[in-house]
Amino acid sequence: MLNASLQYVGLQQDTNIYELQSPQFANKYFIISGEGSRRLMASPEVIGFNSYLALLPETIAALRFLFPSGSEGDVDIMTILRGGLNYPVEEACFKVGIRVRDMHFVSCERIVEDNVITGLDIKYEKLHINSGRTLIIGDIIATGDTLKMCLDEVVDRFRRKGGSIRKIIFFTIGGTRAISLMERMNERFSAIFPEFEGLECFFYEGIFSVYRDKGVSGINVPDIDFGWNGGVIAPEFRKYILDRPDALFEKCIIYDGGARRYEIPEHFREVLEYWEGILERADSIDPLALVSEKLGYEGPVDYETWLAETSLGTIPQEGLKELWEKEQELFRKAPGLSLKALAARRIKEITKVSKQYE
Repeated sequence: MLNASLQYVGLQQDTNIYELQSPQFANKYFIISGEGSRRLMASPEVIGFNSYLALLPETIAALRFLFPSGSEGDVDIMTILRGGLNYPVEEACFKVGIRVRDMHFVSCERIVEDNVITGLDIKYEKLHINSGRTLIIGDIIATGDTLKMCLDEVVDRFRRKGGSIRKIIFFTIGGTRAISLMERMNERFSAIFPEFEGLECFFYEGIFSVYRDKGVSGINVPDIDFGWNGGVIAPEFRKYILDRPDALFEKCIIYDGGARRYEIPEHFREVLEYWEGILERADSIDPLALVSEKLGYEGPVDYETWLAETSLGTIPQEGLKELWEKEQELFRKAPGLSLKALAARRIKEITKVSKQYE
């Protein structure tokens, strides 16, 4: 569990904004929750350009929160290829009225030997070096290895060529490891660029954790798949998932974000592979343990314990007791859950959609 408190900041154009606060943080960390990102992260059927559009309202809301008049300064956009292309930061800047001065590109690709990932390599970069730049970046963060390599490359280039970075604004569907990474990056950037003001990071729907093992189902991928245990999830997203209980049992909240936009058949192959695995293993999976894993705590629990487990005890309480009751009801119903029926239903639904992209 993150040693920080969640505070409600306010509503910006139908997007709820929370800030994760701790005296130890050098940076600012926010959670933004809106209809589009909830829909994207609950349903693998949201694909292609729609997966990009789904994040646009929340991204606009975050930028309007940071730039109330839309003209507080110029920004640069740095795109980490290819995952960064999923994030509508350029379009959001345009709609808010923020001038984008330069576009930077960096690719970080996996080195694969005998079907094993052995490292990462920068294959391409296009950087415009200037002073006092504010960088906006969007990317998925699981372990953070890709981001670290890219930022190391960027800071080294700026330093060697006499440029400087004033601030970084980051948008991510990401996990808790992003925070420790960004705190370390703040320390490094501040030592190199005296005017550096820090990072402002926006997490869509929650700050998730990554699986440490294959999970209760035996299917999840360690250090890649996201979960709730140990993270901080927006109450609106928890409610959205509980209102669509099949969504709780998906492999994770994002699958492969790049594939679902650019390699749609590959995305659906991964989704079907997961549900076929659930169908095959259904008799050996403990449904109560699976519900506990997916909700991020062992239940049922009383209300005060739930507030502590979910890190929601420091935000306005309206509607939270009803959400707690729904989650406890799911625990009570778990022993009767038919994973076979659930998997068969999802396989049928995904197969129907995927045939349009064969």
